[in-house]
Amino acid sequence: MATEDAPKPSPLPPYPEMILAAIEALNDKNGSNKSAISKFIEGKHGDLPPAHASLLTAHLARMKETGELIFLKNNYFRADAPDAPPKRGRGRPPKPRDPNAPPPPPKPSSPRPRGRPPKSKSVDPLEAAVAQATAGMPKARGRPPKKAKASPAPAPAGDGTAPVKRGRGRPPKVRPAVPSETAAA
Repeated sequence: MATEDAPKPSPLPPYPEMILAAIEALNDKNGSNKSAISKFIEGKHGDLPPAHASLLTAHLARMKETGELIFLKNNYFRADAPDAPPKRGRGRPPKPRDPNAPPPPPKPSSPRPRGRPPKSKSVDPLEAAVAQATAGMPKARGRPPKKAKASPAPAPAGDGTAPVKRGRGRPPKVRPAVPSETAAA
């Protein structure tokens, strides 16, 4: 049984440590970009995994999200560095205010609240709608109904036909009488 006394290559330090060491060693006042950090790590640690580029990208993104690094103009800075640029929020920065200027007047509250007013639940909605529709109107809306014509003279008694009131719209088409075959048989 042979014991392994052969010296093992030292394992790689964690990526966040290598990244912070690279940024410190490069010591650029404008920050260090990803390719410069990668070249420094490749030069110092020759035995990198084949997925080095994707590991570096993932660790840089995670360190940026956690606030360990500041990303500005495609360069990375240490967050605790004294010459690091201030961290900005999103959007346009506010205008600088004159310290001698008087404070702005308070905004007046709006005369009515935003949105549609709530419906009153104490009044029947149908009655409220009818009251609102008829309020202030001198006459009914729309075309007035036709006045009933005076009834025509009664038909003669021997005729047996009574006047038929026509309905609205076009009258139905009159179909010619077809002799039924059952009557002929």
